[in-house]
Amino acid sequence: MITRKSKREIEKMQIAGDLLVKCHKEIANMIKPGITTMEIDTFVEKFLAKHGATPEQKGYSGYPYAICASVNDEICHGFPRDEKLVDGDIVTIDMVVNLNGGLADSAWTYPVGNIDEAGQKLLDVSKVSLYKGLEQVQVGSRIGDIGHAIQTYAEGEGFSVVRDFTGHGIGPTIHEEPHIPHFGLPNKGLRLKEGMVITIEPMINEGSWQSKMDSNNWTARTIDEGRSAQYEHTVVVTKDGPLLTTDQDR
Repeated sequence: MITRKSKREIEKMQIAGDLLVKCHKEIANMIKPGITTMEIDTFVEKFLAKHGATPEQKGYSGYPYAICASVNDEICHGFPRDEKLVDGDIVTIDMVVNLNGGLADSAWTYPVGNIDEAGQKLLDVSKVSLYKGLEQVQVGSRIGDIGHAIQTYAEGEGFSVVRDFTGHGIGPTIHEEPHIPHFGLPNKGLRLKEGMVITIEPMINEGSWQSKMDSNNWTARTIDEGRSAQYEHTVVVTKDGPLLTTDQDR
């Protein structure tokens, strides 16, 4: 079932989004060679608790951590660990914040120290891909318009778009209908309606779009060891266009 959120529900999700943004900005200042993703996970759990919030994905289907931390060829759902990040790594930190029942979901890929030119292009294209998709979040647009905009741009820049993981509806639970593929055909799929809240979160790879699963049955990585990057926002469909509850530039 697809739900359309009330003004009160959206306001709660925006408050959660504001806190998530504050947390990501703290993380941005932490990312450097020598830090571990487990240290970031510990920080996030304490930061959210201090502000009366909880990490919604912890315990979701048995997931054990406050964040997902995906390094280099890991596409998504990477487990935090005690291995130190090194100069030239890229790491995606993904989290869902629950603040008084309002949810916000956002991932961001960070360079660790100095990354190579190809890595920086991957990050740049991945971020632009997200915003290409967000431009299509208009009342009356179709889900296929979002995926088509992302796929056309990313593939035009020489990258591939992961097919196995999608965006989704959100609120009051973490994953709801509809699924939001980051590839597809224009003018296809469900029409967007005012009050829907979804995530757009393209995962963009250097090589093949195909993935394989680690033995933990959570972490997906590229089949060819190419790097993967991801940027994600939670967005409300409004009559005035997309409203980003996790906008870091507001």
